[in-house]
Order: sequence, then structure tokens, then C-alpha cells
Amino acid sequence: MSFEGEVVLVTGGAGGLGAATVRKLHAEGAAVVIADVNDAPAQKLADELGNKAVYVRTDVLDDDSVNAALAKADELGTLRYAVIAHGGTGVLEKVVNRDGTPHTSKGFTDTLSLYLVGTFNVLRLTAAKLAAQDKKANGERGAIVMTSSIAGYEGQMGQSAYSAAKGGVISLTLTGARDLSSVAIRLNSIAPGTMRTPLLEMLGDEALDKFAANIPFPKRLGSPDEFAGLAQYLLENTYMNGEVVRIDGAQRFAPR
Repeated sequence: MSFEGEVVLVTGGAGGLGAATVRKLHAEGAAVVIADVNDAPAQKLADELGNKAVYVRTDVLDDDSVNAALAKADELGTLRYAVIAHGGTGVLEKVVNRDGTPHTSKGFTDTLSLYLVGTFNVLRLTAAKLAAQDKKANGERGAIVMTSSIAGYEGQMGQSAYSAAKGGVISLTLTGARDLSSVAIRLNSIAPGTMRTPLLEMLGDEALDKFAANIPFPKRLGSPDEFAGLAQYLLENTYMNGEVVRIDGAQRFAPR
């Protein structure tokens, strides 16, 4: 399939997995809305790609902000696709910490808000936009890819908040796909393992080597380009729907 003439919204499009997805889909001919809150790298990426790439500052938890990004898509053509790949900070706390204190309520709810509620907010607003589009020749109106994590299946100690949020995205995938079937929109998710993003690279080679040692094969971290390739596949394959696809080199997180 060709992405020529199509528009894609990518949240978290300024760095890591999102930026790789922006580059990949733009190279395939799509016009791309880079939705992020990191102004400098997002604008730099848009300027680098030039034609058919625009940056819109987007807070995934703010309806007006998301709708502004969707409105910008209208200026580029017909919005058909979205990849929800925003990241952010989280907390590293146990349900009961070593000093006997319980997990902070705010840390838990803030993490769920960003990773789960933010994902759902972009999903619902984008899907409503797609539902108003005319159907394509293949009978669908568009497709959306969300980002979970293998931590949503086997979260490690201290990842209760993050694991719960990403597990929520996993559970949302099939239910959301069933909800959207009546308006001819497909929904899938990607659950990455340990990916070599710029943020993770800040830990240094020694730490990255330790992470890679726990991956069966290939014994290395995944690349953002591999995530982007999978995102493209899920957008293109019109029979992929309601699926959560792991991309992790057969890795399964140990308890710690």
C-alpha cells in the first residue's frame, strides 16, 4: 500500500520510537503531524523533513491541544492513521517500599494518567475524526496503533504504576477494536521490550550491555527503526485488528 496522499498523526513524534516512526512514514510518502511537547527537537525534525511534516505542540491529556493537532492534519490532506507513541516520566516505587511506606497515590495516578488516560484520550478523539471520513477503496476509514510495553505483561519490582498503565493499554486494544469495528477503523498495539532509545542510551554502554545480556536473540536492544517498521506494518495490513504484538527478542522481564 502507498501512504502517498495520506496523513498520519504521531504522538511523541519528537524522539525515540515516535521520531523513528515519523521518519519512516514520511519516507513512505505520508504527511505527518508531529504531536509532542518538546518544542526544539520536534521543530528541528519538522524542518529537517520539510515538505509534508509539521509540528504541533500537543498535550495528550488536553482535549483542545489534541484537537488542534487533528485540525492541522486537515491542512495536509485526509487523516487516516495515528501512532500513539508518547513517553514521559514515571515512578519507581513498590506497593510497600523498603522503609515501610506505601506507594504514593499521586505517583500511581500520574503515571496512569499519562500512559493510559493520555493514550485513550488521543484514541477517542482521533477515532471520532476518522469515523467522519469517507471509506477508502478497501472498506476501512483508517487505523490506529497504540504503544504498550512488555512490562504490561510481566512488570518488574517497582513498576506497579507503569505496568498497570501499560497493561491497561493491552486490555484496551481488543475492546477498542471491537468498539471501532462499526465505523471501519482498525486498532492494534505494539508492546516493545528494551529498546535503544536516546533516553536509554544516557545510561551508558555498560548498563546497555547488561540489559542486552537478558535478551535471548538477537542479543542486543531493539532499535526505534524496528518499532517504526512494525508500526507501518500494522497500519498497512488490513487484516490486523485487535492485536498486541510484542517486539522484544523473546525477552521476558525477570522480577527485578
